[in-house]
Amino acid sequence: MPSSADPTVPRPASRSGRLAARLIWLIANILALTLRWRWAPGSERWRPGEHDRFIVAIWHNRLALSLLLYHRYVTAPYPQRRLAALVSASRDGGMLARVLELFRVRPIRGSSSRRGAQAVRELVAAAEEGFDLAITPDGPRGPRYIVQEGAIMTAQLTGLPLLPVSYKLGWKMTLRSWDQFQVPLPFSTVEVSLAEPIRAERTGGAEARQQWRQELEDRLRSITRD
Repeated sequence: MPSSADPTVPRPASRSGRLAARLIWLIANILALTLRWRWAPGSERWRPGEHDRFIVAIWHNRLALSLLLYHRYVTAPYPQRRLAALVSASRDGGMLARVLELFRVRPIRGSSSRRGAQAVRELVAAAEEGFDLAITPDGPRGPRYIVQEGAIMTAQLTGLPLLPVSYKLGWKMTLRSWDQFQVPLPFSTVEVSLAEPIRAERTGGAEARQQWRQELEDRLRSITRD
């Protein structure tokens, strides 16, 4: 993430983007009625409790069910919990930000290439307000399944642990995108996997950040089955 001030104004969703966001929200809620959820063996022990705040770290290609997953396992049992998620400052990001808002998630606009420093400040502010956070550590451009250092910096600045999250779909369609984005099909099983959380101490230097970065990547890969 850049350290200098970044005045970039996030681009809002266009009229067609807002309509697309509403359609995505509607389809996701209909799809949710057909899915069969279950825990991968051993994963439930890492499930956070009512007062355990965290940063969800989930691969970019598994964003399709990330909000439904958070609602099912966090806000449904603990209605007071709130989530803020990082999304691009681009026009496409504006559409995704509107999707987040429809799911009652606070969008934080920015990436490593645009508005990065301001996005980090807003993530820290959201954490101080009591929000859980969500990031895609290999996004927004990849490479796929390679954790970028921004995830570790966010954990250091907020003091929140990184919770590696993934899932395996029984039925899916895989897109020909850089991340091989996975689209769940109706009536699919969703096997949810969690790994041991990682804490990145604020005082850690470059060597420690690299170690934590590699640990997060290794733990995410260990629970990822395509």
